[in-house]
Amino acid sequence: MKVFKNFSDYQSQKPLALSLGMFDGVHLGHKSIIDELTKTGSEKNLDTAILTFWPHPRFVFNPNEDLKLLNTLEEKQVLMEKYGVNNLFLKEFDEEFRNLTGEEFVRQILVEKLNVKYLIVGYDHVFGKNKSGNFELLQKLSKELGFEVEQMEAINIHENNISSTKIRNALLAGDIREANEMLGYSYSVSGTVVHGKKLGRTIGYPTANIETASLKLLPKKGAYIVEVFVKNLQYRGMLSVGTNPTVNGEKLTVEVYILDFERDIYDEKITVKFRDFLHEEIKFEGIEKLVERLDEDKRLTEAFSF
Repeated sequence: MKVFKNFSDYQSQKPLALSLGMFDGVHLGHKSIIDELTKTGSEKNLDTAILTFWPHPRFVFNPNEDLKLLNTLEEKQVLMEKYGVNNLFLKEFDEEFRNLTGEEFVRQILVEKLNVKYLIVGYDHVFGKNKSGNFELLQKLSKELGFEVEQMEAINIHENNISSTKIRNALLAGDIREANEMLGYSYSVSGTVVHGKKLGRTIGYPTANIETASLKLLPKKGAYIVEVFVKNLQYRGMLSVGTNPTVNGEKLTVEVYILDFERDIYDEKITVKFRDFLHEEIKFEGIEKLVERLDEDKRLTEAFSF
């Protein structure tokens, strides 16, 4: 997959089948669009492309908003490539771009610069200044400018439309299974292992403290069953998102106890994939009660069917 941060860097003799949007999470709804894009590209001899924005436009419109995303840029690129996208355009949502009307965007960017011949949009997609671009505008312009346009229906799970917002809300409620079902894969967090207070090793549960990306959404505070990947090797783990209230902690940390693992992995990058929610964050009466709960969490993790 080729990645472009400037439209001027893109040069191709082959026209494009393209879709545009944020694609945060690259969930099953997004995958259905990419699958249709790939199918259309093959049938019509077109290259496939996704046009998305980085950073998220909401950071531009609401710079003080504490928006957390389902994907880091690296994660998004990995998923796009895995699903078969040929070209990925990562457009900065700058002042010039945000002032383009929907029609100007179609004419100047999609048609003139990118040579789009087939455009696929989601069921609720709007674009351009003041959200002036929509499916009706695309239908009108397609006849004049010589491209085809298709609008995808929403993908439903449990009679609910899948959306990035609904996945965020499920994660913030600790509903990992529901989030993973909408994503089509296990929600993951990656980061570097850093030094912590090392309390865990004194009670038989040494943990790896993970320093995560600041824009990455963390699920609800609590304990989780996770898969842990260290240098492409997979382990079972039990992970805590929280402030360690039993020992009067204040800083939010992400800590994972890796079962049957004794290596020193400080400064290494690891990935955890969330599989199930164990329980909410608890302030125990003392360390003894904490260890009893950790023993039970370990039993549940060992019994979990990965």
